[in-house]
Amino acid sequence: MFKKLFKKKETNTDLVTPLTGKVVPLAQVPDEVFSQKMMGDGIAIEPTDKQVVSPIDGEVVDVFKTKHAISFRTDGGAEILIHMGLETVQLDGKGFEIHVTNGQKVKKGDALATFDLDVIKAEGYQTITPIILLNGEEFSLSNAAGEQAVTAGADTLFRIEKK
Repeated sequence: MFKKLFKKKETNTDLVTPLTGKVVPLAQVPDEVFSQKMMGDGIAIEPTDKQVVSPIDGEVVDVFKTKHAISFRTDGGAEILIHMGLETVQLDGKGFEIHVTNGQKVKKGDALATFDLDVIKAEGYQTITPIILLNGEEFSLSNAAGEQAVTAGADTLFRIEKK
């Protein structure tokens, strides 16, 4: 019982890929906010499937009202953003279905959302999805996946380490 009480929180963690698709370096994302790392460091995935799963064990911090983005906090304190598509805030939720709520605890691989790639493309938006470390002043990324095909919940996207 006391071991659990005084157990140190793990601050380093591996993120699993939240989407099935192809890994794209952040520098190649056609949106300066992401490619210039204005929001933080990370990586992107060009999805081939509509399912989005949790990349971490932790908590949902914010499901954006427009359903295009979800932020999380790992059990160790790292903050992560999944931004489904580019400029998709303009869709005001069209094509997105969210399966979690603010404050909900999640485990790696839990269903978070589905987004209809065809609807988003038909509306003229790109589906490339940045995954961003928001609190880079406290954490850093390492072991980032290269440009390769990945499967949601199965492959490691990158490692987050406490600075």
